[in-house]
Amino acid sequence: MKYLYSKKVMDHFLHPKNMGHMKNADGIGIAGNPVCGDIMYLYIKVKDNKIVDIKFETLGCPVAIAVSSVLTDLAKGKTLEEALKIDNKDILKVLGEVPPIKMHCSVLGDDALHEAIYDYYKKNNKQIPEWLEKKHQQIIKRNKEEHH
Repeated sequence: MKYLYSKKVMDHFLHPKNMGHMKNADGIGIAGNPVCGDIMYLYIKVKDNKIVDIKFETLGCPVAIAVSSVLTDLAKGKTLEEALKIDNKDILKVLGEVPPIKMHCSVLGDDALHEAIYDYYKKNNKQIPEWLEKKHQQIIKRNKEEHH
């Protein structure tokens, strides 16, 4: 059977890793694209400054779900600082070819992870790096613009 997506995308879509809700998450990141309808909830559990558990709930296309699965694999076991360095290019390196019209899905993953870590910092009164605060504000602004 021939798919429109790469084997890697289909594998993560059909057999996603770390999918599901997490009770008592230390940080929750929400990212969405109302234009295409994709929405991603990312939950992190942090111990000794490391992401010891990570889960996602994503409503979206196969690429959005594959991005969520890959992102959780990349972030699990990393320190918060290491996880903050993960971006959409890292996700795409793992997934391989993604149709150009679906590239925005990789940005959703990047945004959700950064928002989850931002939420963790905020809840625990930790110093939020200036660049992360700016990114958080950009995500909020983008979401407001896309809803109007």
